[in-house]
Amino acid sequence: MSLDKTTFLIVGGAGYIGSHMTLMLHELGHQVIVVDNLSTGFEDAVIGAKFIRADIHDYHNLDQIFMSHSIDVVMHFAAHIDVGESVRDPFKYYRNNVVATQTLLECMVANKVNHFVFSSTAAIFGEPEYVPIDEAHIKQPINPYGHSKLMVEQMLESYDQAYGLKSICLRYFNAAGADPKTRLGERHDPETHLIPLVLQVASGRRDAISIFGDDYDTQDGTCVRDYIHIVDLCKAHLLAAECMLREKASQRFNLGNGNGYSIKQLIDIAMRVTNKEIIIQSSSRREGDPATLVADSTLVKNILNWEPEYPDLEEIILHAWKWELKHFNR
Repeated sequence: MSLDKTTFLIVGGAGYIGSHMTLMLHELGHQVIVVDNLSTGFEDAVIGAKFIRADIHDYHNLDQIFMSHSIDVVMHFAAHIDVGESVRDPFKYYRNNVVATQTLLECMVANKVNHFVFSSTAAIFGEPEYVPIDEAHIKQPINPYGHSKLMVEQMLESYDQAYGLKSICLRYFNAAGADPKTRLGERHDPETHLIPLVLQVASGRRDAISIFGDDYDTQDGTCVRDYIHIVDLCKAHLLAAECMLREKASQRFNLGNGNGYSIKQLIDIAMRVTNKEIIIQSSSRREGDPATLVADSTLVKNILNWEPEYPDLEEIILHAWKWELKHFNR
């Protein structure tokens, strides 16, 4: 099966990453069906796709969707993602990220849909023993969010062996940025991601940005992260689907730019991009935050021929800043 004859079901397609993925697939001429319960997403973020408001906990509704559409590939973006919240409320994370995903997979198996692209995370690695982190690194998550994603990866291995359900897991480091044409961007409510929070300070929507811990074992004491542009992340999903349909094999890839930036470095870049002063407040560490997470993306580049179009953090922040100015700074 070639990718130009593919129908995609995008679960969580009204959220940040899912909506950008939906837009990309639509612009390439694919048929796209979006399922989202709108608990954190926005229906007006769904561009060029059929939208169905449904919850993947509901097997009956899912089954009706699969029976009514000839679906080739499922992409799953419907997860809770706040590390700190996962520590405070693990029930919420295991129920949504694991139990609901199991319901989705059960429905796929019943309807003989055998291609699945899963949004995994660098949080499965925990506190890294070395950086950059490759796929062989030991998996020892230190928060329920990371545990929930690793449990799904393990579940997918079993489903491949037992039912022939093929999957590609893409372990994101930090998705960031916005559609370069400012049609889509981040708008979590409440916002928890660093770049939009920093830019809210620059635009005047927020008084200051809190740095959670400045005593980590890093160059300036703040956490170091690897940021990947949302467009580059979506291109990796597209290549993953193409590879899976062609090779009929399950694979796991780390997905980042391979460059680590501390929080203080990121704020300095944001001040340069926005030409605004950004007030910083120091806070205590958040439980469950590793000091450094940087990806070794050699494998995804070699196997999927993926190369980031926007590897520079300044450009990632610039696109996010244009989105902030257009949609929120009124």
